[in-house]
Amino acid sequence: MPVSFNTLDLNLLKVFDAVMEERSVLRASQKVALSQSAVSHSLARLREMLEDDLFVRTSTGMQPTARAQAMAPQIREALRSLEAAVELPTFDASASTKQFTLAANDFTTMVLAPPLLKLLGREAPSVDLIIKPVTRIDLAEQIDLGRIDVAIGVFSSPPGRFRSALLFEYDDVLIVGVRNRLDRVDNATLERLPLVVVSFGGEQEGAIGGFISERGLARRSEMYDRAALEKALAESDRPPRMAVSLPHFLALPALIEDSGLAAIVPRPLAKAFERTYAIATHELPYATTPVEVRLLWHERLEDEPSHDWLHDVLRRATEALRHER
Repeated sequence: MPVSFNTLDLNLLKVFDAVMEERSVLRASQKVALSQSAVSHSLARLREMLEDDLFVRTSTGMQPTARAQAMAPQIREALRSLEAAVELPTFDASASTKQFTLAANDFTTMVLAPPLLKLLGREAPSVDLIIKPVTRIDLAEQIDLGRIDVAIGVFSSPPGRFRSALLFEYDDVLIVGVRNRLDRVDNATLERLPLVVVSFGGEQEGAIGGFISERGLARRSEMYDRAALEKALAESDRPPRMAVSLPHFLALPALIEDSGLAAIVPRPLAKAFERTYAIATHELPYATTPVEVRLLWHERLEDEPSHDWLHDVLRRATEALRHER
């Protein structure tokens, strides 16, 4: 009677594969955690079903027949496929050629990318990154469609379909060109300084409270604490002068180095600017509300090994920022 796959005991194929690899009933029994008699019995059943000896005992071990040699590669591949299907997936970063797509603004890219690339170079040299702007796109839609693996930014009460984790916090500081370093910074100083601020199109795009909302996801658009500044100067006869409003951060050094302009920026960015440009940092005369920069991803990626690894490596890349002051 021809063998039917529907009635085939898959354990027989595991025994066959073990004997094929070990060429010994004893070693095969140890590999599949069965007794020698159980392995022999399984082989007998399989021989009867397939009407072939499959293995011939010789002085050098169990030698496969032509039928067994023809079956072996397909059986091994099938068993590996089944194993992969039922076992928990894993991710080997060192061997991966996976490409991840991140969304971030120029500030977070500038402070995050250097340590992140060092970690990738050591742990995942063939993993590639695409970094898209967190602004000027429908971020929620891109995450929903799977076109962005993780977004990095400041978000307010994300919808339930998203998950988030804290990367680091920061507060605001004042930066000026080194040639215009200030002896002291008080409210009177701020009244007379022409300021540069960064806003990701908030007024034009209908921002409320410094956040733009799209599909239930609110992301920060005003990249300085306007409320704290206005409160500090509430009794002043001269409201702060916003001389320049920019849609990004990286033009700031060129505007500030050799001018009388000042800017209110995130502290980590000010430190990064100081290492490269002729920029001096001053503490503000008022406290700003700490801002949380968070990872954001879709719930369907929860517990997916490659994405768990990505989130972990991003957290490790920002470890220094969590202790910076």
